[in-house]
Amino acid sequence: MSSTYVRPSDDPDKIPAPLLRAILALVVASVILVAYSVYSGRDHVGVPKSAEIVQERSIILQGGGAQAVTVMAADGTVLMDLPHGGFITVIQNAMERARLTAGVDKLLPLRIVSYANGRMAAVDDHSGWSAELGAFGSDNRAAFERLMSQN
Repeated sequence: MSSTYVRPSDDPDKIPAPLLRAILALVVASVILVAYSVYSGRDHVGVPKSAEIVQERSIILQGGGAQAVTVMAADGTVLMDLPHGGFITVIQNAMERARLTAGVDKLLPLRIVSYANGRMAAVDDHSGWSAELGAFGSDNRAAFERLMSQN
């Protein structure tokens, strides 16, 4: 029985050279576009338009496990104690991670801000983190709208 020698260039798993060149061209084109955008001073796209603040509330979000979250007013009064906080827990986890990275106390107040143009955002002035709450759907935004209206 004779064995057949297969040259590496005949290997069916090898990525074709034209495809590698196309990938390299895509990378180079991307770097050129980004560099042009940065050095030309082009305005950012996808950045929310600034607007006047119409309502604002400071709250403290304290995690209590994988899903639980306690929502407190800035003075420490408990507003909600949620065993399954849903989207509020998601925002609490994201804020806590940003604060851990920034080396900031996780129990400092977070601002929920409504703007004149209809935007609503969670803004953490202590770590620089923020989240546009409307980007996650109307049901998730409604959870924070309920917080804004509570005493």
